[in-house]
Amino acid sequence: MRHEQISDNQVTGLCNYNIFDSDPALKEALRSLGASWALEDCQEYGALMGSAPLLQHAVNANKHPPQLRMLKQADHQTATISFHDSWHELLRNLFQQGVHADAWQSNAHVRRAALFYLHGQTEAGSLCPVTMTFASIPALKYESWFEMLVPHLYSREYDASDQPLEGKKGMMIGMGMTEKQGGSDVRANTTIAEPSGQFAHTQTYRLNGHKWFFSSPLSDAHLVLAQSKGELSCFYVPRWCPDGQLNGVQIQALKDKMGNRSNASAEVLLQNAWALPVGEPGRGIQAIIKMVAQTRLDCVLGSAALLRQAVVQAVYHARHRRVFGKRLVEQPLMQMVLCDLVLESEAAMWLSMVLAHAMENRHSDLSRAYARIVTPAAKFWVCKRAVETVAECMEVWGGNGYVEDGPMPRLLREAPVNSIWEGSGNVMCLDVLRALRNEPELTEILLGNLSAEAGMHALLSQAINTLKMRLRHDAHELEYGARQVVQELILLAQATLMCHYAPSYVADAFIQSRFSPGGRIVGAHVYADPQEILKRAVVF
Repeated sequence: MRHEQISDNQVTGLCNYNIFDSDPALKEALRSLGASWALEDCQEYGALMGSAPLLQHAVNANKHPPQLRMLKQADHQTATISFHDSWHELLRNLFQQGVHADAWQSNAHVRRAALFYLHGQTEAGSLCPVTMTFASIPALKYESWFEMLVPHLYSREYDASDQPLEGKKGMMIGMGMTEKQGGSDVRANTTIAEPSGQFAHTQTYRLNGHKWFFSSPLSDAHLVLAQSKGELSCFYVPRWCPDGQLNGVQIQALKDKMGNRSNASAEVLLQNAWALPVGEPGRGIQAIIKMVAQTRLDCVLGSAALLRQAVVQAVYHARHRRVFGKRLVEQPLMQMVLCDLVLESEAAMWLSMVLAHAMENRHSDLSRAYARIVTPAAKFWVCKRAVETVAECMEVWGGNGYVEDGPMPRLLREAPVNSIWEGSGNVMCLDVLRALRNEPELTEILLGNLSAEAGMHALLSQAINTLKMRLRHDAHELEYGARQVVQELILLAQATLMCHYAPSYVADAFIQSRFSPGGRIVGAHVYADPQEILKRAVVF
């Protein structure tokens, strides 16, 4: 690992280190959640993701974002997108580990979550097409024609070629839900689907309309929402039609995004685009719901990964930078700040890994409660906390953190997207209230579990009683306070998980800092034994 200092008290960049080996809590999570068998895979991937070549690929893919290229044909004009070689290398590594599909066959969701989390610490944009491909499988697997996709969809070979599926070794699937007049309100979509023929004993459709955000536009297919006979339905829209012709999905422009720059997001026009229906006609929302839990969990994992990497960078910098005659990490107030950041990161990691474990045990009542209620709450909380905490980690670096030579600006630019994608914070909070109201059995199971775990700590017992009293308010009043309800719920979930899995001194520090009276600004709580917390946090 490179950790020496250069002259003038400047800390060299962190590279050639093992992202997994430096994270004792993640190792504990794999052991505790029945995935000890995946330790070797994670160790190898952690070494790869922390290596200088992969870190440089991450830099390259973001400094050289995808470019739209217009191609003039004999009778028409088409558009394609060129990516830097580093983008393909990043995706190739994800595919080689099966992060895009394997867990649906092996039920190894914790392994997948850990690999996803490790990769996200090196480069976040390349996770987007993998998330969408992975999340599409539950929505597609019951279709009669799904078996045609299986050899490509479950292949570990990354194939970036733009050609009909028959000539490819692997595939990716993207999404095209958002229209400019709708945003989160997908029922306002105006894209129209009209019946057009038959394929593999299935009614085919032609889609006409416009999509404002079309994620991973060169994917081999997209799941798209469109109106059919006045009802919203879901459709599978391949990039290439069965007859070998390019489908009527015309890329109009690429979005110039603040972050997530390595990944392409496009504006497209659908002109007689050939499509197959997914799910029952008129039940497009229900088809998409099969994908939502996974995409939201990946938002939590992605934000937890950004948070972890920012904390690693902050702790590393503080251990080597000298200020007023001491290393920065030895300064008392800085220890308080770093401890707060470390606890935020570990709590986010445990929460995301337990949610992944719930996917493995999705038939148990408690797992169903976590998947339905805690997932949107976690998506609201962890994604939002990542923005503040990454900014705080940048401040630990001082002025150097604000300079593009280091990793902090890219981490900060990446952080907000997970709060926006797959439903904003308000959408998540309202969804939590909806789940609490419409799933009374799951609500009772979740609150019962939190109560049992909270009983060992007075502050948590008080917090669970407060939450239960708040939930007795009428629906209108609850909606005004939805963010407060979700904050209380998710902090209880994080605290009880820390009590269950983390060392007692870590769990106690988290509870005291999150549930004692006072503000929540980072570093405001005084920790009794900060050295132990910091020593465990990042091991080099």
